[in-house]
Amino acid sequence: MGLQRRRFLTLAAAGMGAALLPQGLQLLYQRAARGQSVRGRGFGPLVKDPNGLLDLPAGFQYRVFSKLGDRLSDGTPVPTLHDGMAAFPGPDGTTILIRNHEMYPGLPRTFQGVVAPKEKMYDPLAPGGTTTLVVSKERQLLKHYVSLAGTLRNCGGGKTLWGSWISCEETVATPEHPANRGLVQKRHGYNFEVPIRAQGPVTPVPLKAMGRFQHEAIAIDPKTNIIYQTEDRGDSLFYRFIPKEPTNLAAGGQLQALKIKRYPKINTGQDFPLRQPFEVEWVDITEPDPPLDTVRYEGHDKGAAQFVRSEGLCYHNGQFYFTATSGGNKRLGQIWRYRPGGTSADGGTIELFVESPGKAVLDYPDNLTMAPWGDLICCEDGHDAVNHLVGITPQGEIYTFARNALNDQELAGICFSPDGQTMFVNLYHPGMTSAIWGPWDRRG
Repeated sequence: MGLQRRRFLTLAAAGMGAALLPQGLQLLYQRAARGQSVRGRGFGPLVKDPNGLLDLPAGFQYRVFSKLGDRLSDGTPVPTLHDGMAAFPGPDGTTILIRNHEMYPGLPRTFQGVVAPKEKMYDPLAPGGTTTLVVSKERQLLKHYVSLAGTLRNCGGGKTLWGSWISCEETVATPEHPANRGLVQKRHGYNFEVPIRAQGPVTPVPLKAMGRFQHEAIAIDPKTNIIYQTEDRGDSLFYRFIPKEPTNLAAGGQLQALKIKRYPKINTGQDFPLRQPFEVEWVDITEPDPPLDTVRYEGHDKGAAQFVRSEGLCYHNGQFYFTATSGGNKRLGQIWRYRPGGTSADGGTIELFVESPGKAVLDYPDNLTMAPWGDLICCEDGHDAVNHLVGITPQGEIYTFARNALNDQELAGICFSPDGQTMFVNLYHPGMTSAIWGPWDRRG
């Protein structure tokens, strides 16, 4: 689509969309469309942390555990590069966390990889994987141990409906590629499943039918068992996987990519209208496990829409939200909202929910989750020296909840305990996990 036509579509849609909104939301919509900062009240201003780690609003506190330099319960070192994570209910009020470690070959020795017996590693040269943590209801670490090993760049993932974590590789490395010789022994670019009941390293099984590409995150529609997936590339697609057997993903299924009906092959990175739903359909990927990195090319050739680095993904109340980390006119990030149809044959609709108007509001949104009170909580992975946790209200207002006061690394793995009383978040490097609690009722 030509640039002038796209700009016309943006202005026209902004006018039509705003006319359908209540007066208060019209003002919010207009401010966002003009690129002005849109700040919600949130939990109040941040208080400087005397320990220089995590600035939080008044009344909130945190506890750090399972950090780089510590030892796991089996005596092996805690790996670093803590990334995506999910929380599950455990026995006696405990919370089970499964946490990714985005390790890859060639990192300095201070970047500790995942240690496991060779027979439990998918690729004996790959230092990534997951660890499982068991946390008491008093927010004390009870034990932590390796649960997946021998994988590569375990970045995002998502929880299933049957008590497991899908860990996603954000790489398509192969031993055949000249740049990878001697660094990997197997083909990468897959998802791996880790049950919460695992008490040690699982036997890794690549879920090849879900696609071989630079995976980021997954989320499942509880009504249909369809699994939605993001891809961290500048020309990424938004995927869904229809499993043959919902609780047995290794049995295979159909991989598809999202196509916006009116605008096949569109790149959504710039000049896309806010809050305007567009009907979509899904195109089949016939070669989900190609020898080369071609899955997104096949989908785009069939009309699939491109997104600029789609990363965090979550489900809430019949809708999916996902980030496009460097999308938008400012190239500072977008958040998209997808509403599935009633059946797999009904494509549903997609709309641009939020677009960053400037670094001071939202800078490179990455991991995200839905908070118990109905706001999105998003981790920034910005290109400045400061990264935050930001909240996004159902109306699209954005507020700051926390700031990494230690260094310029991203916060990641945002999730909440099953009772909604504790927020868990990772500091990417030096890797550590924090439990945060306080007066959540300020946001209802």
